[in-house]
Amino acid sequence: MTIHKQPRAASDQTMWEAVLGLHAFVERQLAHTLQRRYGVGLSEYRALEALTQAENGECRMQELADHIGLGQSSVTRLVGRLDSAGYAYKDNCADDKRGVFAVITNEGRKHYQDARATYADVLSSALNTASADDQLARAVQALRSAA
Repeated sequence: MTIHKQPRAASDQTMWEAVLGLHAFVERQLAHTLQRRYGVGLSEYRALEALTQAENGECRMQELADHIGLGQSSVTRLVGRLDSAGYAYKDNCADDKRGVFAVITNEGRKHYQDARATYADVLSSALNTASADDQLARAVQALRSAA
């Protein structure tokens, strides 16, 4: 039995490049719209989303970093920006003095809720636009079929 790995690897690479292209296209659309309409970047939006969904509206900084795909120092700066805007703040853990939480404010919840529908609309629109592109259409179709 002979296994031909090259054709599979080539098709996997082609598929992965389509996924990355789709991801980049959609992320640009989302980031541009969120920044223009709500004054927050995509990472800030995703942090507000994670905090909104977290129990008591708070999350350890490292968990938040893992959730949105940032490093510890990047999420510290991100929460600093959210704090300056009045959307979240840092709080020390009562049980573990080394632990630091990010906590969403009522204003942060409202800002997230205001931006949420726009995020969903722009996401759908970007996927619809991408589905008309020959190189991205199969990736969109596969992702929508999997959902």
